[in-house]
Amino acid sequence: MEPLSFQEYICSLDPTTLPRILRICSGVYFQGSVYEISGNECCLSTGDLLKVTAVTLQKVICENVQTGQKTELPPTFKGLFQLSSAPSPCSTPQRPSQPGSRQKGLTLHQAVGQSGGQTQPLLCPSISPHALLLSPVYEVLATMHLRRDQVKIPSTLEVDVEDVTEESQDVHFARPLLLSELLGMEEVLPAQAEILEGPHSVAIFESSWASRLQKGQQLQIHGCSHSWRVLASARSSTRRFLLSGAYQGRFRRRPRQFSGVQELAAGLQPGQQLHVVVTQDCEGRGDDVPPLSVGDRLEARQLLHNAGSTRLLCQRRSEEEDGEDEEGEELLLPLDLGGSFVEEVCDNKKYGLAELLERLTLPCDVRVVTTDPALERDVLGSFSSLRLEARISQPFLLSSFCEEPDEGFEIPPQWLDLSLVLTGEPVGTQTPSTHRSHVEELTEAFYYQLLAQLPGGSAPPPPRPPKPKTASGKAQPHKGRAQGQKNQAHPKGSCPPTPQHPASPQAHPAPSLPPKAKSLPIQQSIPNKYSPCPYRPAAPQLHDAPGDTDMKRSSEEHDYEIIEGSIQKTIRKVQAILPF
Repeated sequence: MEPLSFQEYICSLDPTTLPRILRICSGVYFQGSVYEISGNECCLSTGDLLKVTAVTLQKVICENVQTGQKTELPPTFKGLFQLSSAPSPCSTPQRPSQPGSRQKGLTLHQAVGQSGGQTQPLLCPSISPHALLLSPVYEVLATMHLRRDQVKIPSTLEVDVEDVTEESQDVHFARPLLLSELLGMEEVLPAQAEILEGPHSVAIFESSWASRLQKGQQLQIHGCSHSWRVLASARSSTRRFLLSGAYQGRFRRRPRQFSGVQELAAGLQPGQQLHVVVTQDCEGRGDDVPPLSVGDRLEARQLLHNAGSTRLLCQRRSEEEDGEDEEGEELLLPLDLGGSFVEEVCDNKKYGLAELLERLTLPCDVRVVTTDPALERDVLGSFSSLRLEARISQPFLLSSFCEEPDEGFEIPPQWLDLSLVLTGEPVGTQTPSTHRSHVEELTEAFYYQLLAQLPGGSAPPPPRPPKPKTASGKAQPHKGRAQGQKNQAHPKGSCPPTPQHPASPQAHPAPSLPPKAKSLPIQQSIPNKYSPCPYRPAAPQLHDAPGDTDMKRSSEEHDYEIIEGSIQKTIRKVQAILPF
């Protein structure tokens, strides 16, 4: 078949012969160009194949032969057409007729089909008394190689095509798949695939294999894995992990720590009692809330709601000399009360992960006492405490790289989706090892996303970076600062402020300031001759002059320090010798 324009080919196409395979020959898209088709970018290059599966009339351009005016007619147009050279045209197979009655006009679809791709003048009294030329515009539904969805192409696309249906019977149009689609296609697994497009989501795992999931990578996908996972976080750092149900390490329960009564109430499970020990003194609130002392043993029982307020009912237990507990006093602690508590735990048994989840309610604190022997280096053994936060049931796909078929890893398609195409290459029957997926470290960004996705869970906001220290607010009076420097000993329980410069070998009292002078904020240290970053004044000011107002205002805004005493005398001597 000789190449035709796309418009000519579609207008002359018999819909009963679909599907048809076309080859792009030439035109506007000779060297390949990006065309926006139904909101999707589509690249048509010379030699590309299209599989046309459906053709639908989209609209008809109606042109007045005499005036040149053009009008768009929808496919639902109800007017009738006649050939301009024959007011009563002969009957055609495409026009309905009744025996013994006069021939009726053509509908829009019949008039377009009557032309057979050839433009000929028609009459339609409901539009104009002059002859009309009809130009149909079709919407062509086609399949392309390595495209997930079918494309909708207008027939007016300026491309020349050639029908190659007969010689292309064996051509296979590969359809890209999402990794998540393979979860419902277990009958095609195991299979070998090539990644067409890597994941667009945030990084999930801090793993070397995850960073290799890029375009062009060959994968072997062996099957689905429905084992559960446990979300865990290290209490002494910001590292988070996902533990597989196949993890073979052993755990020992750790006492939970609670900062404040609100955390204590959150750790109380329905129908259970929570025994804790106070680890930090806490001031009381009058007669209603007595103070708590280090070593006090509390038994948290239940939450009580009364008069719009919620309090935690606790029993403060006391211990007699013979070691037996006796009933103590009841306390109603407000949830906003501070304090620090640690859980009383008398359990030294070693648990496997599955047994641990059966006996304990999450979240719980544990410590790895026996690392997983299948791992070369079990990072969980380096933490003194782990918090097991939630159990997660999520399907995974057991995969491996073609160059490393024995080293398997498990991909969660619901979290880490990517586009790929099945290559049809054979896959080995041996199932790869899955020890690499026993412990997967999570990125911080995905950890907080995962918390928000958990049923009934509310993700806390990620930690903000520390704010830079700024000299804001009113300055502290110099008397208090000098007094604080004079008294080297700090009160019990308080922490000395961290200096911004190394401490000087000897302590020197601060020089006295004039009554109107502005002192430094308490966050800054007083410069001295031992400081590694000596203070350099922009210009010494001994007396206020008319031109010094702006400089004085700038000095007040930036909290510059004031030079006094012996230093000022030295400056006067220098000015006398080398005037500024």
